[in-house]
Formats: sequence, C-alpha cells, structure tokens
Amino acid sequence: MSRQSLAKAHQKIQELSWEPVYHEPYMKYGTDYTFRKAAKKDPLKQVLRSYFPMQEEKDNRVYGASDGAIRGNMFRQVQERWLEWQKLFLSIIPLPEISAARSMPMLFQAVPNPELHNGQAIQMIDEVRHSTIQQNLKRLYMNNYIDPAGFNNTLRNFHSDYCGTIGRQFAEGFITGDAITAASIYLTIVAETAFTNTLFVAMPAEAAANGDYLLPTVFHSVQSDESRHISNGYATLLMALSDEDNRQLLERDLRYAWWNNHRVVDAAIGTFIEYGTKDRRKDRESYAEMWRRWIYDDYYRAYLLPLEKYGLVIPHDLVEESWNQIWNKGYVHEVAQFFATGWLANYWRIDGMTDEDFEWFEYKYPGWYDKYGKWWENYNRLAKPNGHHPIVAEDVDYVYPHRCWTCMVPCLVREDMVVDKVDGQWRTYCHEACRWTDAEAFRPTYQGRETPNMGKLVGHREWETLYHGWNWADVVSDMGFVRDDGKTMTAQPHLDLDPKKMWTLDHLRRMPHVASPNVILNEMSDAEREAFVADYNRQGPAGRPADATS
Repeated sequence: MSRQSLAKAHQKIQELSWEPVYHEPYMKYGTDYTFRKAAKKDPLKQVLRSYFPMQEEKDNRVYGASDGAIRGNMFRQVQERWLEWQKLFLSIIPLPEISAARSMPMLFQAVPNPELHNGQAIQMIDEVRHSTIQQNLKRLYMNNYIDPAGFNNTLRNFHSDYCGTIGRQFAEGFITGDAITAASIYLTIVAETAFTNTLFVAMPAEAAANGDYLLPTVFHSVQSDESRHISNGYATLLMALSDEDNRQLLERDLRYAWWNNHRVVDAAIGTFIEYGTKDRRKDRESYAEMWRRWIYDDYYRAYLLPLEKYGLVIPHDLVEESWNQIWNKGYVHEVAQFFATGWLANYWRIDGMTDEDFEWFEYKYPGWYDKYGKWWENYNRLAKPNGHHPIVAEDVDYVYPHRCWTCMVPCLVREDMVVDKVDGQWRTYCHEACRWTDAEAFRPTYQGRETPNMGKLVGHREWETLYHGWNWADVVSDMGFVRDDGKTMTAQPHLDLDPKKMWTLDHLRRMPHVASPNVILNEMSDAEREAFVADYNRQGPAGRPADATS
C-alpha cells in the first residue's frame, strides 16, 4: 500500500469514531490531566491493512527460528547459567506485556484523540502478540532444556517468589491509578522509550553470546514494535504539554516513572547480563557501559533534555543518581548478591562466580573483588549441602536487607535507606525518591492540588511479611517450588543435578524461621528504631555489618 493511500485509509478510520448521545458518558478509568487545547496528531499513521502482513512476516521468522533451534539442538549447547536465569525472566516479562495491552483501553477515554486511538488499539494487539511469543519461548525452553523444573510452574507461582513479586508490582503499575500516569508516562514515555533498549536490545546480544539465538529472534521482533509505542507516548506527551495545568502532574510523573523503572529494570536486566553470562571477553560491554550508551545518551540526552524547551522540569537529579548507583554504589552487584542469598526461595538454579568471573568484574568494575569477592567465595563454599545451612542462615558478614515499600526491591544501597511512618505503619524505602512516591506523589492531594485518580500503594507488598514466623521448608512447599519427588528443591545454589548434591526440604527444616524485617521494625521503640536506621545506613558495601567503631 502506498504512503498516500495509507494516509487516506488512516483518515477514513477517524470518521468511524463518534460520541454517543444516548447515555451520559462515564469515565471508567479516570485521570487528573486535562486536554482542552491539544494538537492531535498520530506521527506514524499505522493501519491494520499494512500492520497484519508486517506482523505475519515477523511471526514467520520467530517460529522458523524456533523450529531451527530444535532441529539444531540449541538446547544442548546453550550455557546452563544463562538459561537458569531465564526461568525468572520469562516468568515475569509476559505480565508487563499483557498489562501494557490492558492499559491501552484506559487511554481511549482519557485521551480525546480519535487519531491516536487507532495507534493505541494497534499497540494493544502488539502487546498481546509479545506476551504470546514470549510464553511460547518459555514453553520451548521447558520442553527441550535439560532441567525443565522451574519453567513448568512459573506462570502460576512467580508472583509468590521473593523476586517475582517485584516484577508483579512493576507490571501492575501500567494499569493502576491515574490513566495517563500509568499507561502513558510510566509505560510508553519512560519504560518503553528508555528501558526497552537494555531489555530488548542489549540482553538479546548477551543471549547470543551464551549460545541462545532463539531469545534474540523473539525479542528483536518485540523491539521492532516499540517505535510505534514510543510514538503513541510522545504524541500524548505533546498533547499534555499544550495545557499548562498538566505541567505539575507531568513533572511529578516523570520523577516517579523514571525512578521506579530504574529500580526494577536495572535490577533485573543488570543481573541477567552481568551474572547470568559465561561470556567474559574483556572487549564486551558491561551493563554500566550499555546503560550509559542506551539510556543515558540515547534517552536522557536525546529525548528528555529537549523537553526543557517546553518549560518542563526534567528529573536530572534522579537520572544522575541512577548512574551513580550503578557505577559508584554497585547497585546491580548488590541485587545479584541478594538474589543469590535467597536462592532457596526461588525456582531456578543460581551458578556461583568463578575465578574467570572475578577477573572480568575486577577489570570492568575496579575494586569489585574487595567488595563482593569474599561473599561469592563463601557462596561457592556453601553451595553443596554438608551439614551447614543455606548461605542466608550462615555467618558470612551479610545483614539481610529491608524491603522498599514502593519499588519492593530491597534497600541494598544501605546509605540511601530512609524510614517514614505512612498510613499508621513504619515503612522502609530504598531512597528518598521512593519515600516521596509513597508518602507524597501517590496521594489524593499533591502539592495542594486534588488528585483523586492517583490512588495509593496498598496491599501485601513485602514477601517476608507474608511468611513471617514460617519454617523455611513450609515456605518452599507453599510456593510450590519442589521437584517431582516432593522433597528436592527446584532451586539450587549450583548447576550440579546429582541428587546427592541437591538440597531438599529436610535440609531447610533445621533453619531458623523466616523473620520479616518490617514486622520487627514496627515492634521497635522510637529509640531502637533511630539506632537501627543509623546502623543500617553505615552498613555495606555487600551488606556487611557496620563498623562498630564508626
């Protein structure tokens, strides 16, 4: 179809929209934004007549690659370390995709723009397709990989896992609260425009380096749709900027959306790329180098900074602090250490680091070994059951961290942790930005302005609190992370499938019971809590106890 006929078809589609006069309109998904005088343009003008043939061709490539992977015996050549981490990744990623699909109808009423509604409808189809091919990818891994345990129950159980719960809150942010905040600013303007670069471009490159060429095929097919989604977000952003009343909300939402994406996406993808790989070539990029190129330069400098010409205040401080956390505060390394600390509450096997890994980390992150090397040596020492507890219950100079109430990633950069009493409960936050999100931004009033559609962060948000006082064996059984024999655990702190070297529920029954840091925090007196916070802020790096002399 020619470009001219595409434009005509797109124009014709708009004529099919109408405002019903036979009932009083009801705003099912509310927003505090206003669009009184906004220009209404869809830059891409996509129509289904051109969309479906394009997607059919892409699907043919994806499923052809799937067939080739099976015939080429890819699953016996791919690195086990890499595919084990995919049990976590591929359990979480379909939920953000399907949540993104569900978020598009929220914008149909909130954004008065028939031209954009067409693009949003196509994005909804995109997201359903993404979820489908990702679920199929997980099914192929399950059916062909040497250890399917973990792949087989993640769709049902990932939200119970102490890492998967973080991904769930991230995805549900697309469909809760103010419609524009959730489905436009948080999803299309920040998550898809900035963070899919490392998610769908950098990560597939690492997959290929580990012998997995199927994930790159699937995720490049996904990323090629993101330009349309980015266009939807940018068009909505320009509409919002046309009304001065929206500026306050835009600046609020950019701060929240940026920080929560950084906390969750960088934690997950950074760990997969740095700790899920066996590719230790010195000339390959570290996650910090990828982040600087894909997010700092391509998104922050090329996309966010030009918005200042509209008078919009950009969260420069949070962008710089995100980089500071990744490069100077070891954020990704702290997250990987936390994941490995709680290996027994997972559904995948976490491989320990080797001398080759140590050398690469020290080359890319000078000083890494002094901070994290000893702990990973202890992880390897305690990997096989031999009369000792799992590492979380052993004395390895690691203080189990508190959860952040907002992003749900633990407060791993100890110096940044803050505490506040919100809604009658003492809560810990990983950073002042997360405290601000919960205590100030997600409220029915913001800086004196009524924001009834914003909502609040509520519910059971801390995994440890749900299992406070439980025996560890009962926790793992309740989550369903047990193999077919009913006692051997799905998760293991090594890759050896010798039954004599694998942990079972019997090993866990001797451990101390689960203790929720938040429950303990709320039982403290004011003086005890003040002393606790001061001690916590002095801890680390690598979760080490605070120096008693400091």
